[in-house]
Amino acid sequence: MFSLAGKVAIVTGASSGIGRATARLFAEEGAKVIVSARREQELQKLVAEIREGGGEAEAVPGDVRDEAHAKALVDRAMRRFGGLDIGFNNAGIVGRMAPAPELDRDSWDETLDVNLTSAFLAAKYQIPAMLERGAGTLIFTSSFVGNTVGMPGMAPYAAAKAGLVGLTQTLAVEVGPRGIRVNALLPGGTDTPAATFKTPEEWAFVEGLHALKRVAKPEEIARAALFLASDAASFVTGAAMLADGGISINRT
Repeated sequence: MFSLAGKVAIVTGASSGIGRATARLFAEEGAKVIVSARREQELQKLVAEIREGGGEAEAVPGDVRDEAHAKALVDRAMRRFGGLDIGFNNAGIVGRMAPAPELDRDSWDETLDVNLTSAFLAAKYQIPAMLERGAGTLIFTSSFVGNTVGMPGMAPYAAAKAGLVGLTQTLAVEVGPRGIRVNALLPGGTDTPAATFKTPEEWAFVEGLHALKRVAKPEEIARAALFLASDAASFVTGAAMLADGGISINRT
């Protein structure tokens, strides 16, 4: 049920963390993978690992805020692998953290552009390619922040991630009749290089926020993405699926 054999996937934010783990898992499950991030060297290492494991992958470095890059990813999938079935649009940043009155417009725009506008650009080019196949699935990495929890100093991030849920719902009803599913994945705290918690004290605090009293490994979030990408989720669309270790409901 979780096999992606014969599928072609795009994974953004693939140079580390959740994106990297998901690209590897998709490839292990049989997908041919186009990976994207700004750090070309890290992407090439990932591609080499996937190929060494018997998988197929291509690296297309670039900035997800660039519309030409969104198009280039789809073009490479079509040209190299003959189509597109899955878009895991995962790239994102926390951005500058500060009380709203202290934020400058550039910081706001950057966080919205990387987290939300990039998702629109991805969908703009990925959906037509999927329609050519007659089916497909889009996944956006959102967050519990802005969905079930408000956190001080994170207004741009929360607004962008909440916006992804609205985008997900709208796209789901637009393209559902044509065989495309669209879902948002909402991870909890995850042990990635981009994690904002670094010191032992910060780590312990963040772990304590979760019902499971720990943070996720990237591979755990990757498995949630695999579910949404696979036929196991064939009747799941328009969902904001929490994989958050219970941070949304924990009060202890």
